[in-house]
Amino acid sequence: MATVEVTRDSFDATVAGDGIVLLDFWAQWCGPCRMFGPIFERVSERHPDIVFGKVDTESEQELAAAFSISSIPTLMAVRERVVLHARPGALPEAALEDLITRVREVDMDEVRRKLAERTE
Repeated sequence: MATVEVTRDSFDATVAGDGIVLLDFWAQWCGPCRMFGPIFERVSERHPDIVFGKVDTESEQELAAAFSISSIPTLMAVRERVVLHARPGALPEAALEDLITRVREVDMDEVRRKLAERTE
């Protein structure tokens, strides 16, 4: 699956469901973002079951602000509407593949249990 543009209007529909969503918060003027973009695109082709979304922080400032994005690129991994990873910095291809493996291995039942404990 190729990357998809994510906007404020499409965000909820993009992260809905049980699947994994990787979001690349980026901007055209950002050198590291332009270097990471092709890596993100290549990896997206190898994982058609994952949504790879790109959020242009220049045109989607409200969405970037909602997640306190202060440095780009920032990569966010969402699974079952839970943010499991959110860190700035361009990743090498092998590190992005490793992150995907780790996100796939997360026990979401345990994550939900821990989240429920926090709200009690």
